[in-house]
Amino acid sequence: MEENIIKNRIIIALGIVILMLLISNVSSCGSAYRSKAARDKEMATRMDLEEKMSAFTQQKSAADDKAAQLNKTLEDEKAAHQATRNALTQEKLVNQSLKEELEKIIKLKEALEEDLKEALVASKTTRPKQ
Repeated sequence: MEENIIKNRIIIALGIVILMLLISNVSSCGSAYRSKAARDKEMATRMDLEEKMSAFTQQKSAADDKAAQLNKTLEDEKAAHQATRNALTQEKLVNQSLKEELEKIIKLKEALEEDLKEALVASKTTRPKQ
């Protein structure tokens, strides 16, 4: 009988150990499942961020290209504007020169008209009356 009691106690002890191992195994599986879910979520987040970063890099590259193109256009416009300014300055100088020439010619014309009037008056006064 004492042998049965010892066997029963061993069986109970082994049952308790098996039950503890079973509980440990179930909790370990649950922990592994949660870890895998967390890792999968992290991988999905990383992939999403990588895609966003790739899209951002492409947008940045396109924006940089557009900015470079706009800067080149601006420089071209500045050069054209400067050329137009230079041409306008030249035209102003030519206009000023032409105005000065015109003023000289007008003065000469007025002087000639005055001389002509004086000559006409002089010729009328020097002609004898007929």
